[in-house]
Amino acid sequence: MNKFFRGGLVLGGTVTIIYAAGFFLQAPWATLIWPIKSPRLSNIFISSILAAIGTPIVWIGLADEARAMVGGALNLLVTNVGFAAAAFTFQSRNPQPVMLIFGIFSSLMAVLCIGLVVYGQRKPFQDTKPVPGIVRDSFIVFAIALQVTSIALLTQRPNIFPWPLSGENSVMYGGIFLGAMWYFLYGVVYPVWSNARGQMIGFLAYDLVLIVPFVVHFQAIRPEMLTSLIVYTTVISYSGLLAVYFLFIHPATRFSFGRSGIISQDRNEEPGMSSHKASKT
Repeated sequence: MNKFFRGGLVLGGTVTIIYAAGFFLQAPWATLIWPIKSPRLSNIFISSILAAIGTPIVWIGLADEARAMVGGALNLLVTNVGFAAAAFTFQSRNPQPVMLIFGIFSSLMAVLCIGLVVYGQRKPFQDTKPVPGIVRDSFIVFAIALQVTSIALLTQRPNIFPWPLSGENSVMYGGIFLGAMWYFLYGVVYPVWSNARGQMIGFLAYDLVLIVPFVVHFQAIRPEMLTSLIVYTTVISYSGLLAVYFLFIHPATRFSFGRSGIISQDRNEEPGMSSHKASKT
């Protein structure tokens, strides 16, 4: 990627992280971009999603990992198509300028994501070490769980989240989980570390935003929502520990820094071996 494109990714990811902080702090300038009035925990959930989007984008720009953005772009493509469809449906039932603007913005984002998928898919993975078995197996489980959850949310099943959701938010969140499912499926189809690292970074950011609010929420949880809170807390605890280990501890996959200071990967293979493996993927 040229330096301007990489800089744009870093800037875009940073702005997304700033909005994540705004949603977490319930700042009006941030929460106004969401077209549905939401309680505190819903805003924190949106914060976690924005953090999970922004942090991998920053890493992709710093590490020059063009191919690694395909899974994330596919995620956002599915999510924004869902957002646009839901927003225009809600708008037809109850016209609101904010919902119309959100639907138009989501449509434009979907078009942008198509371009990123096409562009990134032509690039090679830089770090072609195979994904550890436990990571790939976890991605499969995550994808299945996300599919089941997205269907339940899209059909507005009660008590799927550990706090009450409006029908509109339930549908919107269903689109988010459906998009995330495709992110992890892409990691299963292309099980190399350059690809998996983005998912792990995003999941860690998501976990760090949610873990404390979820633990605190045990003090006020409704009995009928306790099972949901236990399941969510268990999943984010497991995925967080998984990400910490493979991003920062495991010798073959942990972060390192190149001479330029840009985040890079540990590469244990000879260049020829990497090229050979990349051709297989």
